Amino acid sequence: MQRRAMTIGVAAATAALGAGVAWWWLAPGEQAAGAEQSWWALRWDRPEGGSVAASEFRGQPLLLNFWATWCPPCVRELPMLDRFYRERKAAGWQVLALAIDQPSAVRQFLQRQPLSFPVGLAGFGGTELSRQLGNENGALPYTVVFDRAGRIAHRKLGQLNEDDLRSWAASL
Repeated sequence: MQRRAMTIGVAAATAALGAGVAWWWLAPGEQAAGAEQSWWALRWDRPEGGSVAASEFRGQPLLLNFWATWCPPCVRELPMLDRFYRERKAAGWQVLALAIDQPSAVRQFLQRQPLSFPVGLAGFGGTELSRQLGNENGALPYTVVFDRAGRIAHRKLGQLNEDDLRSWAASL
């Protein structure tokens, strides 16, 4: 009986430690000083040619998603983000996906799975941009929501779910 209680205690302590580490790892940090303001001056090439500028989205709620073709949770959430965009664009919502990947891989991926919203080619330098916006670990996927005034309203490291999107849409 005593051994079983000890085993349960050790298991509970291990679970608590694991939850604490996961929370620490997945909790977004603070964005770098001035990152929110400098974000709006940035521009990226698009996979199909041309470019996309952050300033094009100012004045509307914007969901910014950092992703890569080699990131399984990123790829899994893209259809949900596409649906979110199509359902909410009439209400002013914008979505921009910045690919932290090789341009050729992004082009091939988008041929198989087209998206309704713009994709920018941030390359591996996009990791530094995500860090400036609060992604201390540089992990993917990472999502930032800007409100109509251009301020960061929400951030999440890790795969999104429908509840995240519903909550964010309702809050803005």
